[in-house]
Amino acid sequence: MGTEHETGFEPATGNGSRNPAPDVRRDASVRAAFEGMLQIRRLTNTGHASPERVPAPWETHQPIRAIALALEASGLAASAVDDSGLRTAAGYRLEQGEVPGSVRVEWVGPAGSGAAHAEEGELALCAAALRELGWTVLLYRGPRRRRFLEVEPPAGVRRPNGG
Repeated sequence: MGTEHETGFEPATGNGSRNPAPDVRRDASVRAAFEGMLQIRRLTNTGHASPERVPAPWETHQPIRAIALALEASGLAASAVDDSGLRTAAGYRLEQGEVPGSVRVEWVGPAGSGAAHAEEGELALCAAALRELGWTVLLYRGPRRRRFLEVEPPAGVRRPNGG
């Protein structure tokens, strides 16, 4: 796997590896990407009173990437896995939601990490960060009563597949 300079910036989805040490270059890349997203919103959402609070069309076509960027920029930790696929860190994990254009946000971690006990509070922080950016966020309980968020564009914002 290459460096960010070789592969381009990708926000953390909770399904990759994570460097446990603070990374100043990564933080700068996240800030620059987030500011770029807000600028795209300002330029494409000109008909809205608060253009920064409405997802831009590119976000609705790449919702996992957009939501990952929003969560990482808000300072929330992404989960991580090692090369064998075992969880190595507690944090958010994103995957395609049940509805096209939606994203499922879970709070997961390795066994003994306390992720299950922290999920209510951490998902509340995720929900607040995403709502601030105009996403519609619903809280659900899944198997074994584990909570998760279903995130989608707000009503009236075009979704992929004509939704």
